[in-house]
Amino acid sequence: MDKLMYVWFAVKTLFSTCQSDYKINDFEKVRSHYKISKIGKLPSSISESSGLARSHNENIFWSHNDSGGKAELYGFDLTGKLVSIKAISQARNVDWEDLAEDKAGNIYIGDFGNNSNSRSTFEIYKHNTLDSTTQLIKFKYAEQQNGRNRIFDSEALFHYQGNLYLFSKNWKNDPVVRMYQLSDKAGDYVVNAVDSLPINTQVTSADISPDGKRFALLTYGKVLIFEVSGEGINFSKPLGCFRLVKKQNEAILFLNNTDMLVTNEQRDMYRITYR
Repeated sequence: MDKLMYVWFAVKTLFSTCQSDYKINDFEKVRSHYKISKIGKLPSSISESSGLARSHNENIFWSHNDSGGKAELYGFDLTGKLVSIKAISQARNVDWEDLAEDKAGNIYIGDFGNNSNSRSTFEIYKHNTLDSTTQLIKFKYAEQQNGRNRIFDSEALFHYQGNLYLFSKNWKNDPVVRMYQLSDKAGDYVVNAVDSLPINTQVTSADISPDGKRFALLTYGKVLIFEVSGEGINFSKPLGCFRLVKKQNEAILFLNNTDMLVTNEQRDMYRITYR
């Protein structure tokens, strides 16, 4: 990252607080409940970690590089040791931004980054780690037809009960995070926003806890946690918000039902432990 870009992110995270989320969105102050510890450094091959997913081997985790990187997943352990490289056949990395996994051995690779606002269609690669087959989920946003002044960009994804949930990055001219839902089956879809929430920083990753009872959104300067109610995935039950000013945060993963792993594009690894 060049110096000007680093300064931009430093300023952005410095002023990223939870104050507006406490007042407007009814989040609770939970920073004292979490211990944030740097646990290691990612291998040099993951120079711009932008997504995280868990392998069926619980001690191994997957990540990838973002736009311009190879169409590969990199397996590593919590010491930062590289243990595997998996090439994704029949795929290309236009702008990979997040990962998700299901219980059937599938990894979902979100190729939906759109900072330049130049894309009209987006892809999610559904890669089965057991037989190494890859299927394609294509989609476009329904609002694109009437929303040319908006940037249709997402960097956050998780899987829940047969569906994929995407979260818009949100930009200063439209500071609202929108949530989209689509099937995890291969196909071509048009998606509509199913919920939205005003958040004053850009969302860069998302994950859901293994028990499906809470989900987290990562931004450049904080973590937002929501309860999953009987009505499914929505923003109706915010649980907590806490600051996480650790450079360019791009990926989050629940290690268990409370603790989380966060990586940034400077290859740092952080464990967030509930206490």
